[in-house]
Amino acid sequence: MSAEPRITVRDYGRLPDGRTVREVRLDNGRGFVLTALDWGGIVTGLWLPGGADSVVLGLPSLDAYLAGAGSHLGVIAGRYANRIAGGSFELDGVRHRLTTNDGPNCLHGGPAGFGAQLWQALPQPPGADGSISLLLERFSPNGEMGFPGNLHVAVRYTLGVDLSWRVDYKATTDRATVVNLTSHAYFNLAGAESGPALQHRLTLHASRYTVPDATGIPLRHAAVDGTPFDFSRERAIGLDVGYDHNWLLDHPLDGALHPAARLLDPASGRWMEILTTEPAIQFYAGTWLGGSLAGPGGTRYTRGAGVCLETQHNPDSPNHPVGPDWPSTVLRPGEVFRSATLHRFGERLAGV
Repeated sequence: MSAEPRITVRDYGRLPDGRTVREVRLDNGRGFVLTALDWGGIVTGLWLPGGADSVVLGLPSLDAYLAGAGSHLGVIAGRYANRIAGGSFELDGVRHRLTTNDGPNCLHGGPAGFGAQLWQALPQPPGADGSISLLLERFSPNGEMGFPGNLHVAVRYTLGVDLSWRVDYKATTDRATVVNLTSHAYFNLAGAESGPALQHRLTLHASRYTVPDATGIPLRHAAVDGTPFDFSRERAIGLDVGYDHNWLLDHPLDGALHPAARLLDPASGRWMEILTTEPAIQFYAGTWLGGSLAGPGGTRYTRGAGVCLETQHNPDSPNHPVGPDWPSTVLRPGEVFRSATLHRFGERLAGV
């Protein structure tokens, strides 16, 4: 018997300036639960039916999230997810200087990007299909972290009765700007505190990846054939490469959801499929997790404790001519930015 879907809200902590941070719990009534903060849109936990441990990495307190902000654990990354080279870009003949936070580059919108801001959290009425959702809204003023335009952003987290977690993004602006939004959740399908996820098996629906320089800025796109970046067929992630790279997805950019990735934990049989409207995906294998962060149960998050699969546009797109391999990230007044990513979860049957 399944229970009715429920949404509950609790005070989670206070920021140094005294503002209250709240945590919202979405429970679809069938053992599928997501918790998220209005601070950074952080997903603090995601539980599958019958699972005692979250399948996304989380921290025990607001203070822990503030101290570990550099890992972007579970946040909404923006105004521009991933990197912009040299912390600047030119748009309509004007050079915009951004706040840098990753060597010479701007990463995930800068040190006070969307993952380090308070959002308005608006629990939504249950859908006719039994789904439940949380709407997160934010106004990003012109000049924030150097980005032009007053930007209105809305992000919706939806839990379906079919073990799906969907993220919908929407944004409008009053001045030409650039937008690239993603979720920076770290997944470990064995359980967040079960140890490294590097034996998970990964499939990426991508025949090309982006070759970066030493600071993660794109140099060129290259075929994955014959390289350690070939996940076109399912294989273990492994320890050999510190993955933090962008892959160009093979599907058309037509606004529809298309398969992007599949992650499998052989030990538990749990799997996750990702479908997206986005043209690329950043696979980050938790390479830089060094044990400074610990989960609610006290387990230290070391290298590979969780992996990120960040659906997005290519890094540094604002500094590349628009073309088939470099879809535009420019948003202009009168236009609406829309993006969606769907995570489907399941468990492999014994003997399959």
